[in-house]
Amino acid sequence: MIKTVSYTTSNSYEILYPIKSTTENIWICLHGLGYLSTFFKRYFSKLDPELNAVIVPQAPSKFYLDKKFKHVGASWLTRVDTEREMQNNLYYLKALLRQEHIYDDPRLVIMGYSQGVSIATRFLKDYEKPIKALIMHSGSIPAELDAADGTVFQSLTNRFIHIAGTKDEYLTDELIEREEKKIKLLFGTDCELHRPEIKHEVDTDLLLQISKTL
Repeated sequence: MIKTVSYTTSNSYEILYPIKSTTENIWICLHGLGYLSTFFKRYFSKLDPELNAVIVPQAPSKFYLDKKFKHVGASWLTRVDTEREMQNNLYYLKALLRQEHIYDDPRLVIMGYSQGVSIATRFLKDYEKPIKALIMHSGSIPAELDAADGTVFQSLTNRFIHIAGTKDEYLTDELIEREEKKIKLLFGTDCELHRPEIKHEVDTDLLLQISKTL
């Protein structure tokens, strides 16, 4: 018999660039599987700190990446108890936004990389507030999102940007076809597609270019 219990917990997050009077874009950067926020934030160091605030949440479930128990990474969720784990992630992310006084701030740029794409899109579905942009980088859009969700997304978001490396070692023809259908279903023709010649890695130069057009 499986039972559940509710309790209070806490989690960290990193700020690379704080919000200033000159800030035009507030990036919420959701890392991929195996990352820690303290390392992931480095990918955004090229952004102009006068115009871009950068906040990097931390996935809650940490684990050792190697058999020597030296390197630590983290995961947002797994296939086990996914719905409940995602709800916990939503509580955390909304609490973070409220603590930084940016809940309902239209300058938000929600960026997800790899596993972070599933968190970013699910968060946007739950958040239901206008944001400046949704950036999906090298990750899969959750299967459960449907046309009704797409209608909500398009009513709340100024820009949709999808990035996938042409040399990404995790991409298959089947996955590419599925993602293309999902993009069309959710975002129609409004999604900007970027296909850089990179493997499964963060394209820092492309993110810099995008930041200049937000």
